Amino acid sequence: MKPISKQPPRPCPCGSKRTLQACCGPLLAGSPATTAEALMRSRYTANVLKHHEHLLRTWHPSTRPTELDLPGNLRWTRLDIRAVHAGGNAGHNGIVEFIAHFRELGRADVLHETSRFVRDNGLWLYLDGDIHPPADTTLAK
Repeated sequence: MKPISKQPPRPCPCGSKRTLQACCGPLLAGSPATTAEALMRSRYTANVLKHHEHLLRTWHPSTRPTELDLPGNLRWTRLDIRAVHAGGNAGHNGIVEFIAHFRELGRADVLHETSRFVRDNGLWLYLDGDIHPPADTTLAK
């Protein structure tokens, strides 16, 4: 009888160089994020894994849509964090600028956003964001 081989740990889609279980996995399962950046990374991972409940659960009630209308033909390929302002363990507000790379119908593109996060009742939540126009975006390889 052959021994059962364990599959290698899956890398986290957010690009942290940690495993999914050690990074965004617990947040997707309901654990609170300790920083605004950690929440941002988990929301990107939720998009990659199509875990849309996490997106709604971590969206501030004042700006949360009643439902998500996400394109089904996007394949998220990489997350680059450009800047993080505040949003630490003891903070109440945070800003994370990121570029999320994706492919749609075989064409590479990016979403460049500066997202705002707030801590509400001890939980980091996505509030809103400003999308940068394509002219401001660099497609770094």
